[in-house]
Amino acid sequence: MKTRTILPADTYTVINKTVIHDSDRKLITMLYQPIIGYTAIALYFTLLDDLDRFEVMSQDFTHHHLMATMQLKLDDIVVAREKLEASGLLKTYFKSGSINQYVYLIYSPMSAHDFFNHPILNVVLYNNLGKKEYERIVNYFKIPPIHLKEYEDITASFDNVFTSTRGSVLETNEEIRKREVRRPLIDKEIDFNTLISGIPSSMVHEKCFSKDVKELVNSLSFTYQLDTLTMQGLVRDSLNEKGFIDKNLLRKSCREYYQFEHAGSLPTVIYQSQPDYLKKPAGDHSKWAKMVYAFENLTPYQFLKAKYKGAEPTDRDKRLIESLLIDQKLNPGVVNVLIAYVLKINHEQLKKSYVETIAGQWKRLNIETVEDAMKTAEKEHKKMKKMLSKNSKSTKSSSVKKEAELPAWFDKKLENTETTPEEEEELNQILKELV
Repeated sequence: MKTRTILPADTYTVINKTVIHDSDRKLITMLYQPIIGYTAIALYFTLLDDLDRFEVMSQDFTHHHLMATMQLKLDDIVVAREKLEASGLLKTYFKSGSINQYVYLIYSPMSAHDFFNHPILNVVLYNNLGKKEYERIVNYFKIPPIHLKEYEDITASFDNVFTSTRGSVLETNEEIRKREVRRPLIDKEIDFNTLISGIPSSMVHEKCFSKDVKELVNSLSFTYQLDTLTMQGLVRDSLNEKGFIDKNLLRKSCREYYQFEHAGSLPTVIYQSQPDYLKKPAGDHSKWAKMVYAFENLTPYQFLKAKYKGAEPTDRDKRLIESLLIDQKLNPGVVNVLIAYVLKINHEQLKKSYVETIAGQWKRLNIETVEDAMKTAEKEHKKMKKMLSKNSKSTKSSSVKKEAELPAWFDKKLENTETTPEEEEELNQILKELV
């Protein structure tokens, strides 16, 4: 995804692509908000309020209008907007000019039924809320069972009530507003040519891999981190006698496969890397840039596993990282920097209270990028060292030792230094974890 610079003077127009009901507001706050956060939901309703009295289209506004209305920085608004786009509630179009123009298309939320059966959103909601709160929300949307076996269906049909007579012929009007829902899209797709070629044609109906089925397979592969060959086997085992995929069986098979591989746990955000729009642009070949690249492209799980020399991290450390991502809402790359910093200055120990103290500070400082995290860690350490030097005469000798143990990025010269062959090999040892 290409990152665009947005200015307060850039204009936007809101277009309502759907019909929003009062019940939709409850769906958005109960189901979407735990996933994309309060700020994104506030932006959604603010854009709705920008519509005209017919709730079809807004006038042109500047983004400064949004900043003033929501009392947010423009960067925070962009992050919120992209969360709405990722979850299917918004679609954005861009036109370059002396003043850039944006068009925001508003969509309805998915129904509760579709949401709870979505292979990505449902899992993320469960992980973000926890079992007890998740079950409370599921029960809220459940329809109580109604037993009608002793009743007779006496509903009148249309032709029993009305008769057809000669009259005018009307053409259908495609411009009438209707309810429209967008599903979250996944860019990283399964190679379906490879997947299908590995399954005997006699087992598969020619219409088996419909658009909906491919979307489900892609979503499941993303959620449970399954490659094409693994998914191929799971798909083949989910085929019924007619050559079609049993969707419920495929969901169950993917979930059970993941749980078997991960000691019974379900997927969490520790397996996601830094969002593309928060990554450093390519082109810089300094050691600093390569370290930034490693932090940005490794998931917290991969990074921690590399620190464990390839061994499986403890459940305690994985829960700590999950807490940083979900509770503190730090970005994955920022969590990697935090892990590296704490391990380096704390004798390779991840002390929960110490980690959470730093995480809370970084969240209050709105640290979102890897580079900001690295620079903040350096700045805070220098402040701490200065305070210690005032309180202890022995700090001078100990600080020299401490300096040697600091993370490599604390050296400002790195920004203009090419990597040596030895350093290149060391970085490649970390980067190979990306495979």
